[in-house]
Amino acid sequence: MEKYSILRELAIIIVAAKFFGILARKCKAPQVVGEIIAGLIIGPCLLGWVQLTDFISEMAEIGVILLMFAAGLETDLRELVKTGPVAFAVACCGVAVPLVGGTILYMAFYGAAPWGSEEFFKAVFMGTIMTATSVSITVQALRELGFLKGRVGTTIISAAIIDDVIGIIVLTFVIGFKNPEVHPMSVMRNTLLFFVFAGVVGFVGYKLFKWFDMRHLHTRRIPILGLAICLALSYIAERYFGIADITGAYVAGIILCNLRDSQYIARKMDINSYMLFGPVFFASIGLKTNINNFNMSILIFSIFFVIVALITKIVGCGLIARLCRFKTYDALKVGVGMMTRGEVALIVSQKGLDVGLLEPVYFTSVILLIITSSILTPIILKFLYSKYPEKTAEQTV
Repeated sequence: MEKYSILRELAIIIVAAKFFGILARKCKAPQVVGEIIAGLIIGPCLLGWVQLTDFISEMAEIGVILLMFAAGLETDLRELVKTGPVAFAVACCGVAVPLVGGTILYMAFYGAAPWGSEEFFKAVFMGTIMTATSVSITVQALRELGFLKGRVGTTIISAAIIDDVIGIIVLTFVIGFKNPEVHPMSVMRNTLLFFVFAGVVGFVGYKLFKWFDMRHLHTRRIPILGLAICLALSYIAERYFGIADITGAYVAGIILCNLRDSQYIARKMDINSYMLFGPVFFASIGLKTNINNFNMSILIFSIFFVIVALITKIVGCGLIARLCRFKTYDALKVGVGMMTRGEVALIVSQKGLDVGLLEPVYFTSVILLIITSSILTPIILKFLYSKYPEKTAEQTV
């Protein structure tokens, strides 16, 4: 009967996530903050009622995919095209500044290392971890606030997608110095090929869905087929092109965002996300946290690691947004929206562990960064939007 314990754990996660989500909303904070805190409380960090199993991790991954698919469906395509060049500039600076900041931080704690040495690449890898952006937390916060479709929201999502692609290329280059089997140029080629592939599939897929949608408006088969193309593109992106699956999911949403039934599809997807996969994903962030291996030295480094990671994203992304003629408070929203870290940072860290560029003891620092950024980002965004609302944003339900 032990195999059925997952049912008990899912029940605990759903009840705890919803309870703390409602509590967070009562405290004027986004629900996602409460769901993350729920994972901290029921996980190994405190009560230990739920352990992070492979099954829960896989469900959490589906939660991220559905969230990014919904974000793509709710994207204003005209606004996306308009913000594309700005998003690219924001993403580039959002990678470069944290990369330099993380490298300097590691060397400040453990001494400067000569170029080409293993310690030098460990320092660079610490900066590489900081480059990763996880937009899923920000997406959910913007959806709750009703500003996902605005210029700022679209810029953040676009920049985060580009940020992940650039971050993967940087990661591959850094690992390439350690592992000669990795070829950075092939990663760049595969990235380009994926977007070419997505463009072709997107054009054909949109035409087919548009034809199908005209004949079967508001029928369940439309969201079912939409979910199928989301999962298929997520798999293809990860399996054949080495691109994050969430990028494929977001592209799938973009392909369908101009359909007459796009909002109908989004509402159907939101049911699955709201009921099960969303709470599991956000709670899983808390479940990953375990403070048993903390000591004073690692704690001090982790605090500085979190501070530098957050500030460098805000400065790097916010400064470029300001130079691109965003108002100061909107540029700050872009910087804050880009400072969340999540599954991408974990993937990067795991790669570092595999090739010996990251010591296991620093994994806790990454978890602390994910928790801190995931909690602070929605709270700060809500404050900024309440004080400086985006006048051109379309309120979403």
